[in-house]
Amino acid sequence: MSDPGNNAGSADRSLGQLVAAATAEMSALVHDEIALAKAEVRQDVKRGLFGSVAMIGAAVLLLFMMPMLSFAAAYGIHHLGPGLAWSFLIVAGGYFVLAILLGLIGWLKFRKLKPPEKSIASAKQTAAVLQGVKPHPRPAIGAGTSRPAVSGSTLAGKAMEKAPVQDKASAVARSST
Repeated sequence: MSDPGNNAGSADRSLGQLVAAATAEMSALVHDEIALAKAEVRQDVKRGLFGSVAMIGAAVLLLFMMPMLSFAAAYGIHHLGPGLAWSFLIVAGGYFVLAILLGLIGWLKFRKLKPPEKSIASAKQTAAVLQGVKPHPRPAIGAGTSRPAVSGSTLAGKAMEKAPVQDKASAVARSST
């Protein structure tokens, strides 16, 4: 006779194998989504870092270099002919324009920052798929059959020892709901 384990229908995997496969696939999915989020955030951090450096450069220029360079530039312009007051105004205007340009560059870089849209969309899609998943009913064990011997060392084994045996009618009634 033929071995019942070699039938075409025996390609079905056991519940434990299905749970293990689903767990592995969920783990891989979560790891991939985390990697995607990291990549998107890393890209936005680089943009934000460049914008921050531009803003800090503008602040440093205004706070520390302005007094020294202002006096040097004003006296240099004064030697070209305009009065001392006009020389200082020209230098202050130049620094003001430079600070505005650096601030504008920094603001434009910050404006390009976006939330990680691909990660958010992927997480929403995964959540929508998982909400529609229904667990499969456990196979019923006939009233006259006994359960296989299970060692009581695992939590699942202890639960199986304490669980009542279902008859086929109650199993059908449970699976149809």
